[in-house]
Amino acid sequence: MRINKKIHEEGNIAILITFVVIAVVTAFVNWLWPSQTIWHYIFYAVQLAVLVLIVRFFRVPIWRKTTLEPDSVLAPADGEVAANEVVMENEYFHDERRQISIFMSIYNVHINFFPFDGLVTYYKYHPGKYLLAFNPKSSSDNEHNTIILKDIKGREILVRQIAGFVARRIVCDLKPGDKAVVGEELGMIRFGSRVDVFLPLDAEIKVKIGDKTVGKETVLAKLK
Repeated sequence: MRINKKIHEEGNIAILITFVVIAVVTAFVNWLWPSQTIWHYIFYAVQLAVLVLIVRFFRVPIWRKTTLEPDSVLAPADGEVAANEVVMENEYFHDERRQISIFMSIYNVHINFFPFDGLVTYYKYHPGKYLLAFNPKSSSDNEHNTIILKDIKGREILVRQIAGFVARRIVCDLKPGDKAVVGEELGMIRFGSRVDVFLPLDAEIKVKIGDKTVGKETVLAKLK
């Protein structure tokens, strides 16, 4: 699925509802207090800021160019590296993996991208809780999607979309057998969330905790 517009289709209804609510509330306020005061203008500014924030949330970074280096795993999301550790992955690999977690705030682009070329070999949706995305248990306890990608060399990585305390909708329509093209859209998570990437232990990690990532541009790791 190629992205060729500046606002994601998932945002159309949310933006429309926000606009209608703002219009109705503004009309009601002006009906109650028709004489314009400084408080009216402050109110208008706040309403405009809310609308701009909602529109920005669904923006699509069509200006970004993906340049894939051999054996690279790119960031599947914008955000901040919140974890870089060895953990036991118990859903698919059932062994130790290097986990890189990217926390997405409400100010980030919330589209997720394929981190390398290959095929989707496993996909499973898990209903769950809505813990804060920084909580270590959110990776397994929160509502999440687990996606396994396998490249032409047989190397596999796991990408996990995790709904957070505010984000309560994960958008992803992948299925096993789908082609993964680096830099193209994998899905999205609404309003603040987290994406985990599970890598082989021998992967050469290129980021550290606190680093900012740019989806489909930042190199997370190099695979052996």
